[in-house]
Amino acid sequence: MGDKSIKVTAPATVSNVGPGFDIMGFALDIAVEEMVVRIKSKPGIRIKKITGDKKGLPLNVKKNTATVALSHMLAKLEMNIGVELEIRKKMISGSGLGSSAASAVAAPFALNELLDRPFSKKDLMEFALLGEEVASGCIHADNVAPCLYGGFILIRGYNPTDIIQIEPPKKLHCTILHPQFEIKTSEARKLIKQNYSLKDIIAQSGNAAGLIAGLMKGDYGLIKRSLKDVIAEPARAQLIPGFYEIKEAAMNAGSIGCSISGSGPAIFAFSTSYEKGIEIGKAMKKVSSERVKKNIVYVSPINTVGPKIIG
Repeated sequence: MGDKSIKVTAPATVSNVGPGFDIMGFALDIAVEEMVVRIKSKPGIRIKKITGDKKGLPLNVKKNTATVALSHMLAKLEMNIGVELEIRKKMISGSGLGSSAASAVAAPFALNELLDRPFSKKDLMEFALLGEEVASGCIHADNVAPCLYGGFILIRGYNPTDIIQIEPPKKLHCTILHPQFEIKTSEARKLIKQNYSLKDIIAQSGNAAGLIAGLMKGDYGLIKRSLKDVIAEPARAQLIPGFYEIKEAAMNAGSIGCSISGSGPAIFAFSTSYEKGIEIGKAMKKVSSERVKKNIVYVSPINTVGPKIIG
């Protein structure tokens, strides 16, 4: 098989989404990564280079989420081909915006295209989940699934992975405040307790159900009432300087709900327009800048496409 290559981009994702710890996520119209995947005549998987923010990203193919996903894909295909990757990170790692999941999705997605799509998206997700496990220490689909499928995703369960695509209101926009420091997913997960009171479980379940109903009905008031997290947010807020003040600023500026994106430090806030999202972002950044030197703000609608071929 001669040399063939493809260039793809994978979107940033917000996971947990308040009360949806490990079971909800959605994609943004913001690229977190670009990747070139090339089929080579010499067998084996290799990472040619990593550019952008490459701090801490492994070139070792047994430790990088992209190459681990590819190794499982090639094992399933029983193909002894060569695959070479060039990875360009467009955000710093440990952002809470699905950087590791984007690598785990982009690589098998791109190779699948080069090989004329032998696998379905459902198959690709299983490979990506095994890649993501390397970064987070466990299998969870709340970044991988929206990155691959686009849109808003509910993960009903695992073994087998059962995902449900939710159609959110078309006016829904998301503001992201991204303080420029890293939080490791594996470390943030350690802050989550293993046991919770029945009261907390009932509250979290009610809010998660209300959020899904609000999204499906286009009921912004219900979304606002439901976007409350009594499990992950209280445990992880300590990792983000001024989190509750930032959240208060977002709500005062007109957000319909605000919480931590994934493990953080990124924080997301919902609104009903791009213009309102900009106002909310300015308010959040003003507060965060008193504590963190560099902050980046993004405003995006929900991305319904997932990864894209760009070359």
